[in-house]
Amino acid sequence: MDLRQMEYLVALADERHFTRAAELTGISQSGLSAAIRSLEDELGTALFTRTTRRVEPTEAGFALLPYARMMLEQAAGARDAVVKASRAVSGSLSIGAEQCLGLVDVNSLLDRFHRRHPRVETMFTQCGSHDLLGMLRAGELDVAFVATDRHLSTLPHREIGREPLVVVTPPDHPLAARATGSRGAVPWEALDDQDFVDFGAAWGVRTLNESVFAARGSRRRVRCTVNDVHTLLDLVNRGLGIAVVPRHVAAKPQAAALRVLPLADEDVPQWTVSVVSTAWDQADSPAAHLLELLNPLPNAAPAEPVRLPA
Repeated sequence: MDLRQMEYLVALADERHFTRAAELTGISQSGLSAAIRSLEDELGTALFTRTTRRVEPTEAGFALLPYARMMLEQAAGARDAVVKASRAVSGSLSIGAEQCLGLVDVNSLLDRFHRRHPRVETMFTQCGSHDLLGMLRAGELDVAFVATDRHLSTLPHREIGREPLVVVTPPDHPLAARATGSRGAVPWEALDDQDFVDFGAAWGVRTLNESVFAARGSRRRVRCTVNDVHTLLDLVNRGLGIAVVPRHVAAKPQAAALRVLPLADEDVPQWTVSVVSTAWDQADSPAAHLLELLNPLPNAAPAEPVRLPA
């Protein structure tokens, strides 16, 4: 058993889906499957049951899972201890992120950075992506994790990953019954004149929703505007509207009672998460040491920060 196999095991156990686990770990789906089969052959037992729709850990898989997590935590702790002993970094670091990005665990990243560099004074701000970009341009942030591919202009950034948008409705909403096709997909015209719950204007997904609906000539009424993911899901569950959200939001425990419906479109809009910073080339800065923890980014391409034309 090696650490990469443990990483694949944990990702597959958490995602219960080979494609999503492969995306999360930055490996091909066939490579992930081969690694899991190799681990099962080594241990002489099946670790997952596989169906056409879902992947579930077996009893043996559940037994191994806490040890796999412990191995990964200990390996990360060992690396952090070496860095802490060999490189004393000080100064200040201002970080911003939109809530519930899914594709990157900012809280875990902050915790690991603090353990590596306890002398750095760290400040964290959580707000909408467009506000974060404004703060970064004004010099108020060193690093921002944003959920938009707009308004990045010439700011150096790297894409972390993408997710499709999905529709969430109350379980008894007429739209759920009208979903068509084997995948239960919702046609865009069915969204016309529906009542919606959506995020404030500073959130990246709100901008994406507005542009997507406008491009398709669809009409909608935003009845409730929120600045919290859990409040959005609660309002949808109470029947105050439906919502179009990134796929990982629909997978939250708070959405368990909701219907999750894909959009009937070959080109489903993609919600994009990026890390933006002006400190990519400042090798000794606290921001650069934070960005170092993101290497390699799962799904990130290219390896160097991108500068879009203004």
